[in-house]
Amino acid sequence: MKYHIEKNTVQETLIIPLYGRKKCTEKFPQLFKDETAVRLIEQIDYDFSEVEKKGDSTMQEFGFLEVAIRQNDLAYEVKEYLKSHPNAAIVNLGCGLDNTGRNCDNDSCRIYNIDFPDVIEVRNSLLPAGEREKNIAADLKDTSWFNEIQADGGVIFFASGVFYYFLTEDVKALFLAMAEHFAQGRIVFDTCGKTGAKMISKTWLKQAEIKDVNAYFSVGDAQKEIAHWSDKFEVSSRGYMLGYQSLNVPSVKRIHRILAKVGDNMMKMKIVRIDFE
Repeated sequence: MKYHIEKNTVQETLIIPLYGRKKCTEKFPQLFKDETAVRLIEQIDYDFSEVEKKGDSTMQEFGFLEVAIRQNDLAYEVKEYLKSHPNAAIVNLGCGLDNTGRNCDNDSCRIYNIDFPDVIEVRNSLLPAGEREKNIAADLKDTSWFNEIQADGGVIFFASGVFYYFLTEDVKALFLAMAEHFAQGRIVFDTCGKTGAKMISKTWLKQAEIKDVNAYFSVGDAQKEIAHWSDKFEVSSRGYMLGYQSLNVPSVKRIHRILAKVGDNMMKMKIVRIDFE
């Protein structure tokens, strides 16, 4: 029996990025492969007709490409950290139905997936925790979940498409608490500048309690805007679309490569890394 997802529910927000990863696997096989996404889409009862109608448009394809590149970037950072901390904890913040932690498994790390209870309910049905893995139902802002993370071998947190929906003050509070609790840890996440944040906000700001988009987290220059939050932060960043890999493959259209440059340069789309010293 397929797992049913209702329209207009929080659980529905899991479907679009999952569908995007499936489409990336099909459209950009030289760049990205997510067999878990392909399998899970077949196990879900959901009406994909609306998103499928737009699936071949230039902008929709670019949206799929963004999803793929972001996951590749974050997986690269996780694997790099594991090279020097093989017994580390990998913590997927706002995990949804993403399987990046398990895809980076080196057979000795520990994997934690954190999201709201109704999301973890779906995950436990479709992606039950494996060996050395734990799914945690929690609000990221309530840092009591820190106590569930065994980080004696180091810890790398990563967040994919999560902090755009946080107030800047909440992101700052979370990062400062992490630096205190997880010395020598690291967090990597995607972000963008004010212009990109305003574009993203069009889909959700009308329902938000706070109407000022400027209150939400965005970053133009990570070193200038985040490093001063704490003397325990060592901050660096790279381009989101072009900072980790080349898009010069046959499946990527020229217009997509142009949009990737616009994204990294004008929209300030970045992968930000913070080491807790």
